[in-house]
Amino acid sequence: MQSRQTILPKRLLAPGPDTEQLQQILEAAASAPDHGQLLPWRFVVVPDAARARLAQVFADALLERDASATQAQVAQAREKAYRSPLLMLVVVDGQCGNPDIDLSERIVSAGCAIQNVLLMATALGFGSALTSGKALKAQGLRALFSLAPGDHALCFISVGTVLVARPVRLRPQMGDYVDTLQVAASNGN
Repeated sequence: MQSRQTILPKRLLAPGPDTEQLQQILEAAASAPDHGQLLPWRFVVVPDAARARLAQVFADALLERDASATQAQVAQAREKAYRSPLLMLVVVDGQCGNPDIDLSERIVSAGCAIQNVLLMATALGFGSALTSGKALKAQGLRALFSLAPGDHALCFISVGTVLVARPVRLRPQMGDYVDTLQVAASNGN
C-alpha cells in the first residue's frame, strides 16, 4: 500500500492491464464499504474505439467554458482522452436505493472502491492516477456516458505501465493527520 503513488496519465504507456488483470482490478472495488448495500458507484471503461468521441467532448467542454481557447489548448484537451491505456470514468448514483443514505456516504463508498482499484493496479505492477476537471460537469460528457439526472461524474481513473518511475514522495507523518478527542475533566457532578 505504501508504494502506491500517483503517476500522471501522460506517463502511463501500453501495455495496460489485460482482460484478467482488468477483472482483478475491478473486482477489488467490490470490497469497499457500502452502507445499505446500495452499490451507489460504477466504473465505465472507455475503450479505444470511444476515445475520439471523448476527445471531442473534452474539446467542446473547453470551448464552452472559454470560447477564446487557442487551437493548442483545444488540442491539449483532446489529447487527454488518449493518455493512458486504461481509462475509466467513476460515476456515483445520488438517488438509488434508500434516500436516507446521504450523497456524502455514497461518495465515500466510491472513494473506497477507487482506492481498492488503485491498490490492486499497483499490486499488479501498474501505475495509476485520478483526474478530474470542469469537463466532468459538461452536458456533452453526461450525454456521452448516458448519465441519469442523479448521477455524478466523479473522476477518471487512468492505469498503465509506468514510463519512468519516480521516487516515492514523502508521506505525511501520523501526527499531521491524527488527533485524539480530549475528555473534559469532571467537576464532580
